[in-house]
Amino acid sequence: MRMVAVSGKLVLFGCCLFLNLISETSAQSVVVCDNSKGNYTMNGTYDNNLNTLLTRLSSNTEINYGFYNLSYGQNPDIVNAIGLCRGDVEPEECRSCLNDSRGNLTQSCPNQKEAVLWFEKCMLRYSNRSIFGLMETSPLVSLSNVNNATNVEQFNEVLGNMLRNLTDRAASGDSRRKYDTDDATAANFQAIYSLVQCTPDLSQTDCNNCLKESISEIPTYCNGKRGCRIMKPSCDVRFENYAFYQQATAIDPPPPPTNNTSQQESSNTVLIVIAVTVPTVVLVLLITLCQYLRKWKAKKKIEDEDEIKIVESLQFNLETIRVATDDFSDSNKLGQGGFGAVYWGKLSSGQMIAVKRLSKDSGQGDTEFKNEVLLVAKLQHRNLVRLLGFCLEGKERLLAYEFVPNKSLDYFIFDPTMRAQLDWEKRYKIIRGIARGLLYLHEDSRLRIIHRDLKASNILLDEEMSPKIADFGMARLVQVDQTQENTSRIVGTYGYMAPEYVMHGQFSVKSDVFSFGVLVLEIISGQKNSGICRGDNIEDLLSFAWRNWKEGRAINIVDPSLNSNSRNEMMRCIHIGLLCVQEKSSDRPTMATILLMLNSYSLSLPIPAEPAFYMNSRTISLPNMQSWEHNSSEPIIKSAQESENEASITELYPR
Repeated sequence: MRMVAVSGKLVLFGCCLFLNLISETSAQSVVVCDNSKGNYTMNGTYDNNLNTLLTRLSSNTEINYGFYNLSYGQNPDIVNAIGLCRGDVEPEECRSCLNDSRGNLTQSCPNQKEAVLWFEKCMLRYSNRSIFGLMETSPLVSLSNVNNATNVEQFNEVLGNMLRNLTDRAASGDSRRKYDTDDATAANFQAIYSLVQCTPDLSQTDCNNCLKESISEIPTYCNGKRGCRIMKPSCDVRFENYAFYQQATAIDPPPPPTNNTSQQESSNTVLIVIAVTVPTVVLVLLITLCQYLRKWKAKKKIEDEDEIKIVESLQFNLETIRVATDDFSDSNKLGQGGFGAVYWGKLSSGQMIAVKRLSKDSGQGDTEFKNEVLLVAKLQHRNLVRLLGFCLEGKERLLAYEFVPNKSLDYFIFDPTMRAQLDWEKRYKIIRGIARGLLYLHEDSRLRIIHRDLKASNILLDEEMSPKIADFGMARLVQVDQTQENTSRIVGTYGYMAPEYVMHGQFSVKSDVFSFGVLVLEIISGQKNSGICRGDNIEDLLSFAWRNWKEGRAINIVDPSLNSNSRNEMMRCIHIGLLCVQEKSSDRPTMATILLMLNSYSLSLPIPAEPAFYMNSRTISLPNMQSWEHNSSEPIIKSAQESENEASITELYPR
């Protein structure tokens, strides 16, 4: 096996490795070293704790189901490690694989405090932070078989159905194992053998989400291949055209049969067992409860200390911000909003930042402000604008974000000259990136986040024209199992707002889906949702799109500057956009389903119903256009004003 070591800097930005192999997807092992968590000193406390922990983990003979999670040491030198073997690997072979991983991992990452290694039959990772019970999907590693499938559409349909069934079965496993395999035959007698696995410390929901997200990545990295493996710290998905796994190993085999005894002897035995067991169990429970309470208090203290350390690590010095922004000079000013001004700055390290200087008359307390910052800082995804830190000195409240150089989507898409820079490939990449970011907010982040103000000016574009969702000032945080809330304070932008939200104040993840649908139609057409001019009349975008789609002339919706080589892809996106803007929220798909629709052409799409706000009269006379446009495109309440480069900055105020 050949080993690949990856710098930890890639991990911070959701690194993805894509390796094309000559023969099969298991021909390599991969190591990812994360420099962001700091380095340790050789022969120091962390180094000794790490070696002790990994030795204990790879020599543990008490576990026969292939999952090990151990901690060793005390903060700040505590080490947490997870070892996971494939479900068909025997215990002795599992320990041997982990032992090999231990040596390779410490050699490839000689002083990094966090690292992960994948072999074909096992995975080993360690960190100085808590990693147990957390769904972590970065870094992503993709290994692909170089052989192509035949009749790809039918192959993908068989594969997709099999992987969905495996996901449900594996996620329902217990805390010892979440693993399953299956095989099927596609067109032209193509055999498909598949395997899915999660670290069993995940909840059923997290395992399900991790596997679904990995499956959705297959068209991106391994489309049309006969073999592929998508590896993440929390889950593993693989398929091949040959049987690469054995029968799963048994867990807790049944005890050997006992000799028959008489009914009287059995009754006596039961009474004796009860008499001895009950007091013993009660005593053990009391002792366990006391130990649990003591450990809980210690753990709570550690968590509070860790929370303080995280806040401290995000805190900028006021003088640092002053130097970076040239003392908030007008030449560095990007824009002025209702909650304060936005400045660009450059740190001594050379890093560019965007600084939001909040108004000094804010009524928010220091503790509440820090809590909001900590919450937003934990939301990290490649398609979200990242909060870097904050400053809280005297009356100054400052927020520092990553600087996104290419302005916002509306700067390009609505300008007849600039939109020429966005060919269909770039627009399709932007649509998929926005979908991934929303899926993270709705399902994959620790809280369910509803953005409530998704629009073209809140989509920023980085140097590679990849989208980043910005402005979470409108976002409403709800509980994980909560899907809808009511509000008497309507915030958002007309034209992008769902009907149930505008009329009744009901918002949900389906409200964001509606906004996403409007945004998709804008990206495809290059037109604002407020209207399309036709001679002396103007027609709103949803009515225009629906009418042309119903009449079989959906090509009229497409921006004329786009090349028609990808016509089928464009038509599919128009179809998806119309599904998102249906009047009934229950009819709209979820972001998870939308991402599957975008990634799988074998997935058939339902027929959309008439969109919300469909205007039967179809047109408005041009003299009334100005007032109508104002009412349909201006925000009802803006939590963050747009800067000169349309960079929206998050407002950290409770909703």
